[in-house]
Formats: sequence, C-alpha cells, structure tokens
Amino acid sequence: MPHDLPLLNDLIILLLVSVVIAFLCQRLRLPVIVGFMLTGILIGPYGLKLIKDVHAVEILAEIGVMLLLFTIGLEFSLGRLMEMKRLVVWGGGLQVLLTTSLTLGAFYLLGWTFKQAILFGFLLALSSTAIVLKTYSDRLEVDTPHGRAGIGILLFQDLCIVPMMLMVPILSGREGASVNNIATTLGTAVAAVAMIIFTARKAVPFLLSHIVKLRSPEVFIIFVVLVSFGASWLTARFGLSLALGAFIAGVVLSESEYSHQIIADILPFRDVFNSLFFISIGMLLSVSFFVANLPTVLAWFFALVAGKALIIIAVILSLGFSLRVATMTGVGLAQIGEFSFILAKTATGQGLLSEADYQRFLAAAILSMIATPFFIKAAPRIGYAIQSTFAPGARRGDEEIESLTAEPDSTCQVIIVGYGLNGRNLAKVLRRTGIPYRVLEMNPQNIKEGRAQDVPIFYGDAVRREVLHHIGVAGAKIMVIAISDIVATRHIVSLARELNPELQIIVRTRYMSEVPELFRLGANQVVPEEFETSIEIFSRVLSLYGVARNIIQREIEDIRSEGYQMLRDTSLPLTELSNIAQAFGSLTTDILFITADSPAIGRTLGYLNLRGRTGVTISAAVREGDTMINLGPDFRIEAEDILVLMGEPAQVEQAITYLKKGTGEGGQLEEQPRAEEEIDAG
Repeated sequence: MPHDLPLLNDLIILLLVSVVIAFLCQRLRLPVIVGFMLTGILIGPYGLKLIKDVHAVEILAEIGVMLLLFTIGLEFSLGRLMEMKRLVVWGGGLQVLLTTSLTLGAFYLLGWTFKQAILFGFLLALSSTAIVLKTYSDRLEVDTPHGRAGIGILLFQDLCIVPMMLMVPILSGREGASVNNIATTLGTAVAAVAMIIFTARKAVPFLLSHIVKLRSPEVFIIFVVLVSFGASWLTARFGLSLALGAFIAGVVLSESEYSHQIIADILPFRDVFNSLFFISIGMLLSVSFFVANLPTVLAWFFALVAGKALIIIAVILSLGFSLRVATMTGVGLAQIGEFSFILAKTATGQGLLSEADYQRFLAAAILSMIATPFFIKAAPRIGYAIQSTFAPGARRGDEEIESLTAEPDSTCQVIIVGYGLNGRNLAKVLRRTGIPYRVLEMNPQNIKEGRAQDVPIFYGDAVRREVLHHIGVAGAKIMVIAISDIVATRHIVSLARELNPELQIIVRTRYMSEVPELFRLGANQVVPEEFETSIEIFSRVLSLYGVARNIIQREIEDIRSEGYQMLRDTSLPLTELSNIAQAFGSLTTDILFITADSPAIGRTLGYLNLRGRTGVTISAAVREGDTMINLGPDFRIEAEDILVLMGEPAQVEQAITYLKKGTGEGGQLEEQPRAEEEIDAG
C-alpha cells in the first residue's frame, strides 16, 4: 500500500517547478529570487493550486530565513557590530521613527482611523532582511558603505518587531494589553538577548572545542545547527524574531577559529531552505485581486517605494554619508519586510485591517519585494545620476575637500582611497618614509581615528569628479584604491584615468574575476586578495617544510606569471622573465639590520671583504630612509643600517653570522682594526 506523504509531494512539485523557472530566469538574466517568487505565484493557492499544505512550506521557509541570518552573522563579529552602533541605533532609530510618523500622518489625512494609520506606519517601517541581505551577498556588497548602512538599519528594524507586535492588541482594544505589560515584555526581551550573548560567548567556544576533538563532521554540523536553532528558539520564546536569534548565534560563532568550516557546512542547507522562503512569499499573492485592482495596487507600490527611499536617503545623509551612498541605501531598502506580513495578518484577525486593505497591502508589498533585486542592481547608476544632478556642495564633508585648495595640490604624491586595514598600513609606511600623501574616506569613525594620529585624511566620495580634483589627483603620481565597493572602485578608476592619464593606479580587489574589467578601465596594477592569499598560503607551507627562500620565491614568481599573464601588461615578455628567473634560480637575497652591538660597525666594505670570505655581495643599503646602491669599497657600515645581501642560501647564512658575531667560516673580525690594515684591505 503506497504511503501518503502530502508534504513530500508538495516539495517535489515545488522543487521541480522552481528549477525550471530558475533556469529560465538565468537564461533571461533575471535575478533568481524573482524566479522563486514567480514559482510561488504559479503553484500557490491563488495560482494553479498545486500545493496543498502551504503552512508546512511556510515553516520550512522560516528555517531558510534563520539560516540566512545565521550565515550573515558568521561574517560579522561583536567588535564590528559595536563599530556599527551609530548606524544601528541612530540610523535605524531615525528610519523607523520617521517612516512610522510620516506614514501615520499620510494615512490619517487620507481617511483611515488613527489606530489604523499607526499600524500602516509599522508595516511600512520594516524592510525585507532576507531579500536585501541575499541580494547584497550575491553581489558582494555586504561590506560596502551602503551595505553596512543597510544592515545597520535592518538590525534595528528586527529589534522593533517586539514592540510593534505588542502594540497590535492595544490598537485593537483587546483586553489584557497595557503599558505595564508592554514595558515588562520589552525589558524581558532585552534581558534575554543580553543573557543569550553572554552565555553563548562563554559556553559555545568551550563546547565547540570538545566537539572538534571528536573528529566527527556529522556531530560538528549537528552542534552548529543546534546552536543556531537554539538561539532562535530562545529569542522567539521572549517575543523576538527567530531570525534575530540566528543572527546572534552567527555573530558569537564568528569569533571562533572554526567559522570558515561552519560556513562551508551550512551554505548548502541555507540555499535550499532560503529558496523556499521566496517561494512562500509568492504564494501569498492573489493574481485575480492584483489584476482587478491594478491601478490601486500600483499607486500603493510607487508611493511606498518612493516615500520609503526618500526617508532612508535623508537618514543616511544626516549620518554624514554622501548622496550616492544614501541613494543606494534608500533604493535597496525601499520594500516591505517579511515580518510585515505576520503583523498585517495579526491585525486583520483583530479587526484593525479590512480584508480589502489587507489584500491591497499584500499585493503592493509582494510587488516591492519582486522589484528589490532590480532596484539594487540599478542602485549604483541611480546613485551616480542623482549625485551628479544634485551634488550637495554645501555638505560638511565636501566643504572640507573644497577648502583644501582652489587648484590641484602638486605636493601630494600618493592618494589613498579608503582607510581600512590596507589604507592604514600604507599610510603608516608613507609617513615613515616621508612621502607626501592624502587619504579619502567616507566613514566618520575612521576619519576621527586618523585625525587623532595626525593623518592627512579628508571626508569625500572619490566617485565625484570635484572631490578628486580638489584632493589633487591631477598632480599626484600614484593612487591606491583600497575599498570594498567594487562598483565604486570601477567608477573611481575610470574617472581618475580621465583626470590624470599619467597616474599610476593600484587597486585592491577581492576576486580574480574582477581583474580584467579593472585593467580595461585604466588600472595599472590590480592586487586580488583571493589570488595573493593563495600565494601566501603555499609559501608558508613550503617554508614550514624547510624549502629554501629562493625556491619559494621562484615558485611565487611562476604562479604570479601564470595567474597574471593574460591580465596585465609587462615591460618584458614572460619568456624573458622566465629565463632571468632560471639564471638567478640558485641565488637568494636577504636583508640584515645592523644592531648597535654588531662588530661590523665602523668597518668599510673593503676591509670586511665579504665577497672574498663568504661569496656574498652587499648589493644595496638603506640608511635613515635613503637607499644606496653600487656601494664602493670605502662604504663604512653604521648602526641601524639595513644591508641587502645576495648569494647562495648557505653563503648568505654564513655572511649574516659573520656580520652579527664577527666569527664564522668567513674568518674572525678583530675588535679594533689598525688604520693601515683597513687601508690595505680597501
């Protein structure tokens, strides 16, 4: 007798149709998220009615959202979240307050009751965490300025879910709801979050270390899923969202050395369940109602998208970001959140919303979600267009740039775009070597830290022509672009090349796939982190195995030649470089810092006769920041000199010992050589 498994039947139908539609979307170059939503519309209860147990699919969809937020949390850390507190508290707080207040006023003036207007304010204040983060992740924009701003606002919105849910029974007049009950529930929820974070930080690393010792991948995955689901269950028990608990669990585990393995193990589950979420959203849309009320639904759609985008743009501008970043953030978050559906359904059940209003809101909300991937894709072009049209020259940051000089600054030799880890290290080295430089940054916190250390750092968006002009790009020799926003990076490279055809542009990027386009736009050198990290890994492996430095260096050059040969222009053909590498394959170079106790101090190269005694040549020296080459026999070594030694590996080691201790196979250095001996040796 065959088994009756309705959920399994529904999943087979759901996956079969989603694969076909996703394939068509890929061929048509449409976002796959849109394909999943169209799948839900097609097979849902308002479409072909192929799915019988919609509630079961919705439960699986919630698991997808949890896993999405869990993996996003793994890419953060508590320290990074603390750095974002201004975006979360002020940015998110202002956005929710302004959206709620303005929506309340608009709906009240249009004829809805005061309580209904407040409810609509709540519904429109929330954005879709799942869709926005999924799209940002796919486009590698999570760590961009607009990505960080969007995530900060989304986190605050998740925290607002509890008070909004508690307000629904009060607005509906249900008995038992009071201000005291709300205050108690909110206090309990905040305490629960603090308890979860504290307990997880103490207990999870300890348990995880013991789980790893079992060397069982199955147990490892089960424990990770338990932590994610357990944190979600706890936050749900205290009235918070499941997604927030999963995000907290991810943040806690991000500080573990096993975070990369966790991501690799969870990603397949996340992608499968997350697709169910987008399908479940599509199932909510009634096609017949949408068609019958098309003008009204479109009016609601355009009003909520435009209104919400403008509010978020104003909020991000108030935090000191450029108009371009503010526009990209506003366009990205201009949709309704998935939790708004739960809020609207609860309010409809308690009589706050009529069935017609619920359906109009539902149709407009789903339409905004379907449009979100297209909006985010178009956001860079929209941002550039709006900024070039309305360029707010009176803003604080632009005043700082424009006050630098009326003409390009010819004394600035290096321009650094971005003051993250790479920018800081480069600025530190340039400062030590006395090379004039300036830094362009958009993060107010980074600017504050840089100025506290007397770094010549200025607020400004490098995608703007006037900002690059006043920072001195026309007179600079080198520009280093070290930001995470690949779209902005491409624009900066193109603009800088136009403003200064002789400028040497060095770009740091994340992936090899981005290199060809950056070269095409005018970059002189591109350093992909993905590729250079792989080189660093294998060089360390070889070093641990005792492979000679010159062999490691030769392998590095070979790999770099293979990796870049189709992507960069070189002054010498690769065949010539290869021949040179083979010619010097048996040689190695090393550097030696002359300490104050070195017996070589005060000796000339002629007296030391390093080549005759060890076979090593001192090819260059660095003294007080000045590099000297072609050293003669009368060059006298001083304390804190940096010597560049060249020879075979064993000879170099012998020379280092000789210069450090004055003894070795190369001979014995006397404490005080006679002047005539030194002259004779010279």
